[in-house]
Amino acid sequence: MAKAQLKSYSLTEMKDKYIGKTGSGERDAYEYELNMDVLGRMIKAARQERNLTQEQLGKLVGVQKAQISKLESSTNSATIDTILKVFKALKADIHFNVTIENQQLQLV
Repeated sequence: MAKAQLKSYSLTEMKDKYIGKTGSGERDAYEYELNMDVLGRMIKAARQERNLTQEQLGKLVGVQKAQISKLESSTNSATIDTILKVFKALKADIHFNVTIENQQLQLV
């Protein structure tokens, strides 16, 4: 009996098939939501590493505890200013990578 060959797919191929091609509205919304989730997890991990409560971090940043909670759970899109303040309060470095037509720029 011959074994059936399994076709493997890359993550990009699966996203293209089930979410939409890069540049489509559905794919852009998915990528944005995913990035916000990762950012929220990074903020929470850094806050916990510093042994801070959401309320304590909020006071350092100048926002309410609820704002920190929303950032960590990705239910709120924050301004870049707020995000920078959060990481500064956490004494954490933040780096940005921007890819423009096969060129990668890094802002530190």
